Amino acid sequence: MDNRDSKELEKSKSHIIVEIIEYVPNSVVIKTIIKKSTGNISAMSFDSGEGLTEKTSPFDTFAQIIEGKAEIVIDKKSNFLESGQGIIIPAHSPNFIKPNGRFKMIMTIIKSGYE
Repeated sequence: MDNRDSKELEKSKSHIIVEIIEYVPNSVVIKTIIKKSTGNISAMSFDSGEGLTEKTSPFDTFAQIIEGKAEIVIDKKSNFLESGQGIIIPAHSPNFIKPNGRFKMIMTIIKSGYE
């Protein structure tokens, strides 16, 4: 199950990012932090056993784990990340997120520079 909250966070106000998104049983929850035509930033929570299927994006994506651990597979190569670590998923690289217990992450997609 995929729960999306497309309402941006309140501007000019401090937020504890790991607390703005909760775990929902058997779900991936996505909360938009900021959404612009040039890219977006989202916080995501994954319940145990939940992941994302393989996809390819035309844009570079920065994934940062903010709680727990995750396995991010890029071009068939596994990358094991834990809280505080991040990785750049290159544009046009097949990738997916393998379930590895509950975790939260931030995804930043940069769309400019590809016109």
